[in-house]
Amino acid sequence: MQIHPLITDSKTLAEFCARIAKSPYIAIDTEFMRENSYWPDLCLVQVADPHEAAAIDPKAPGLDLSPLLDLMVDNEDVLKVFHAGGQDLEIIYNLTGKTPHPLFDTQIAAMALGLGEQIGYGNLVDAWLGVQLDKGARFTDWGRRPLDKRQIDYAIGDVTYLIQIFPMMLEELRKTGRGGWLDQEMERVCDPENYRNDPQEAWQRVRIASRKADVLGRLKALAAWRELEAQDKDLPRGRIVKDETLADIASHPPRTQEDLGKVRGLSATWKTNDIGGRLMAALAASQPLPRDEMPDREPRRPGLGKDGALVADLLKLLLKIRSRDINVASRLIARTDDIDALAAGVRDGLSILEGWRYDQFGRDAVDLVEGRLAFAVDNGRLKMTRTEEEK
Repeated sequence: MQIHPLITDSKTLAEFCARIAKSPYIAIDTEFMRENSYWPDLCLVQVADPHEAAAIDPKAPGLDLSPLLDLMVDNEDVLKVFHAGGQDLEIIYNLTGKTPHPLFDTQIAAMALGLGEQIGYGNLVDAWLGVQLDKGARFTDWGRRPLDKRQIDYAIGDVTYLIQIFPMMLEELRKTGRGGWLDQEMERVCDPENYRNDPQEAWQRVRIASRKADVLGRLKALAAWRELEAQDKDLPRGRIVKDETLADIASHPPRTQEDLGKVRGLSATWKTNDIGGRLMAALAASQPLPRDEMPDREPRRPGLGKDGALVADLLKLLLKIRSRDINVASRLIARTDDIDALAAGVRDGLSILEGWRYDQFGRDAVDLVEGRLAFAVDNGRLKMTRTEEEK
């Protein structure tokens, strides 16, 4: 494989993208910093196809990333391969308003092949290629320039190994007949809605005990205000105001800006400065949360109760047995909310009662709940057995 020098000019990038756009698949990874900013600071992009690989410096003066971004989000003929690509996709969405498609995530594929629920990239490379990665540059400051050769080599390794592993995983998925199991998961990962950040919905991420409409209305207004402040200043939202302080202000709103100086978690300067004034303006403009936005008192699906909780525990035990038997990560088969819903009597709209999940787990899960399946111990090994009534 040809490894190119660091790409820092638009002409070289455009030519590179034109060549790899002819490949059926490419591997992509990014390096970024976000500890001190609201928006992830994209510092490096690594891309490879089966024949060549390069790192691209998005901080290079005058570099036009359009050919690369167009390849990622507008070219449906090229499969984009990531490993644990959620944060990479977030960055691409922030730059384009779109997500790469079609997509293949090797961490999700590893779940279908029995390699655990969240296998790290280093362990993946070791498992498939027998290569121990050099982790010396793992915690480097990718925002600093110039980048040295060791840093660039480390970064490019994230895609040169990935481009080798992908066809091996694909072949194994074909052999086991599990490739189709991943389609729904891959579509879920690349859904742009996962990465859209609406300030009007930010309040839902803040924990608060109250269910009063006026309190939640104030929280919604304050959380939206904080989100916009953080975006404008490019600072982590917690640097503006921490969650617990936001919840406290929503629950016990200050009457005047002067009172902000008494709020725990705020600097005394907020009683006179501009940001304190903007907080008070957001508070004054707040409205009680509309009834259709109020959170449910109970989960959307029926509550379990004591007996239902025991049934859910049995279903989770069944899930462990089935995931062990078919060597698939249990998280790929079923999620906790679906199991709880099944235990509570729900039968409609559950992913575990559809497609391959029903064949591998859902059918037995329903039989267990309805008394047609039981646990048994055979030579010290836990297994499932049909009940006499079922037989």
